[in-house]
Amino acid sequence: MAMRAVRVSRWAGAAVLTACVALTVAARPAAASAAHANAGPAGVQAKAAAIAVASTGQVLWSRDLNTELPMASITKVMTALVVIRAGGLSRKITVPSAVVAYVDEHDASAAGLRPGDTLTASQLLEGLLMPSGADAAYTLAEAYGPGLGAFIAKMNATAKRLGLTRTHFSNFDGLPYPTGYSTYSTPANLIKLGRVAMASAVFRSIVDQRSYRIAAGSGHHAYFWRNLNPLLGVYRGAIGIKPGWTPTAGHCLLFEATRGGRSFIGVNLDSPGVGATVNGADATRMLNWAFSLPSY
Repeated sequence: MAMRAVRVSRWAGAAVLTACVALTVAARPAAASAAHANAGPAGVQAKAAAIAVASTGQVLWSRDLNTELPMASITKVMTALVVIRAGGLSRKITVPSAVVAYVDEHDASAAGLRPGDTLTASQLLEGLLMPSGADAAYTLAEAYGPGLGAFIAKMNATAKRLGLTRTHFSNFDGLPYPTGYSTYSTPANLIKLGRVAMASAVFRSIVDQRSYRIAAGSGHHAYFWRNLNPLLGVYRGAIGIKPGWTPTAGHCLLFEATRGGRSFIGVNLDSPGVGATVNGADATRMLNWAFSLPSY
């Protein structure tokens, strides 16, 4: 059967790899001065941002580290984490017919799921994280709640257990309802969430992929999804994690990169950009600065 095209709307964390701003990625000399380190990365325009050592969580630079802001489809990192921790990823789940109305109502980005198709939870996680599918988020939440409300409660309970005291989820995909500020977090909380998620081999294996294909089979159509992270394939060493955008949240990106045994994780919230195509400009500036430091 012909593969169904993935829909990418103006709401969710859609990004196109070629839209990433190709900033210089070369590290500065190892003799970078203390003054340079203290100055932090130049040119970061995000309203709030931070970058940390991935292995320890030590924050190297931040702006409004504990300011609560919407994070759009970065929300789906928690959605995935709840599912992964629940287990049963080989479980077969039928896509409910309600996903079509849901995607249309919110003009959400979607993985193009066909109601009635049966996919495994593992395959749905691919559709959740790579093309930022709100339909995949809906399907997983309905199955793993069970029910949408119960699943959102599990997201908030997990946030509490992780100590994410300035994070709240009103939905499972980061769409701006009931309001644009109903789902929110902080740079500090999102770096912690990202570190927890990247400790999962399942999660890491998904967000590090450029694309994913499902051949048509018994009970489902064929699917092909591209990863919308603007750094993958553009910034050397990028290994994840998740972009997001809404008019309220602006351009958001939770990211990680590794080179020569050093790994940094960071986030930018409400960065400037045109439309829904999330760019990697602020993330690139932060990573370039971090990799230029001689002592991390």
